[in-house]
Amino acid sequence: MELTLLCWQLSCLSISPDRSQFFKLESVSLSCEVQGNSTGWRVVRNTESGNLSECNTDWGKLKGPSCNVSLIPSDSGVYWCESGSGEHSNVVNITVHAGAVILESPALPVTEGDSVTLRCRYQGTPSDLTAVFYKDGSLIRNETTGEMTIPAVSKSDEGLYKCTSSKGESPESWMTVTGPTPIPFPAVPVLSMSLPRLLCSLLVGSPYLLVTIILLVKGCRSRTQG
Repeated sequence: MELTLLCWQLSCLSISPDRSQFFKLESVSLSCEVQGNSTGWRVVRNTESGNLSECNTDWGKLKGPSCNVSLIPSDSGVYWCESGSGEHSNVVNITVHAGAVILESPALPVTEGDSVTLRCRYQGTPSDLTAVFYKDGSLIRNETTGEMTIPAVSKSDEGLYKCTSSKGESPESWMTVTGPTPIPFPAVPVLSMSLPRLLCSLLVGSPYLLVTIILLVKGCRSRTQG
């Protein structure tokens, strides 16, 4: 499943494919999507062993704006974009599992109302298998297809998910659900001059308007007196 990240901050880290869990030697592409000048932004990570480093040092290969990684278990950790001045993007958790089963769930936040599919994946053949899905430690569904679809996610679907099957158990992954992004209203121009000054400007600048108002007032008075 591929989801589009809507970036409403200075920089966002995008991930392709968009999921939190991977098998050993699977590939992932990480990119910094920066508003304005992207110079100086880099993909950084902090692994579970506490190794803080940036792409193209001892891990990953830079290809244009993307950092491509052929994953191994020691690559498990937290990834983000960082500028030279210390600004940070969102963070993405990546787990590289040495076992036989992973849960394919979105690494990036999903929006309320979106359709989301969680897939319990076996490394061998066939890849689809009967699976039991759990949320926050409680059983929620048993699926013979190996996948579970939430037609329209809500905030209540946010939580920690995992799956189990006859082939093993996946690690847990957190799924974040966000509300729809409000559409900003156009800015209303603010008048800098006072109301008396504004009226004076209109009257001085529009003599015909002034004459028209005087004639209308006189006409109304004549009708009233008549």
